[in-house]
Amino acid sequence: MRVGCIGLGDIAQKAYLPVLGALPGVELHLQTRTPATLHRVADGLRLPAAQRHEDLDALIGQDLDAAFVHAPTRAHPEIVARLLEAGVATYVDKPLAYDLADSARLVALAEDRGVSLAVGFNRRHAPGYAQCAEHPRELILLQKNRVGLPEDPRTMVLDDFIHVVDTLRFLAPGPVDDVTVRGRMRDGLLHHVVLQLAGDGFTALGVMNRLSGSAEEILEVSGQDAKRQVVNLAETVDHKGQPTVRRRGDWVPVARQRGIEQAVLSFLDAVRAGRLLSARDALETHELCERVVRTVLERSGAL
Repeated sequence: MRVGCIGLGDIAQKAYLPVLGALPGVELHLQTRTPATLHRVADGLRLPAAQRHEDLDALIGQDLDAAFVHAPTRAHPEIVARLLEAGVATYVDKPLAYDLADSARLVALAEDRGVSLAVGFNRRHAPGYAQCAEHPRELILLQKNRVGLPEDPRTMVLDDFIHVVDTLRFLAPGPVDDVTVRGRMRDGLLHHVVLQLAGDGFTALGVMNRLSGSAEEILEVSGQDAKRQVVNLAETVDHKGQPTVRRRGDWVPVARQRGIEQAVLSFLDAVRAGRLLSARDALETHELCERVVRTVLERSGAL
């Protein structure tokens, strides 16, 4: 199976390449326009010269079965479109694009060409979060906070808060019939944002504070007088009377803890089996993110 990896930044090197480079039966091809990075990373994986590419056309010419796109977000529309037009099953880091119209165009292109397109919402596969889908979820609260990082609203929401949005959608136990957005803007930068999704018998709250004083990610789901809490994707605490704590094992890889390994394997298994993957549900997350961005901008007077 020939698999391409486009873009060799931190996320590719720390999370995806350790998984892809260890898979049996995978002929891994790398592509980046930065020669020094290409050869340093390829040397670490002991890849021959024939599997190193500085040009996207040269990579696509390898008759790829699948490709992983880890290039900067602004490059996604062009790269993903070229892969889909070439008939290559594509997995792309979130978001598909900063512009909702570009995201919708890519999803439509994949469907028109009959090519798989998947978006990297790895938290759906993270063990701690996936197990929360089995817990009563009358109230869902997810906080993903940072230190000293207020940012342009579109960049912050589409590059980071999108994980919160998608996780709330994933865990919502029924249809959402009410959406509320609040945020604090100052000098053109978004300091914090709060999203509330509600439906019959449940409320889901997503919070991101970029001036919180702490880098943390905490998920809580509760209902029927029981609560499950997942801290930084590594520690799970069940509350029903006395708390019970389960921590990530010392030898569990970070990529597995964060659901990246499982997302990669699930995508490649589908490609091998000839199952078509649709990004239509992922597009709904992008649509909700667009609603968050526009609401924050409108309330700040920026639109």
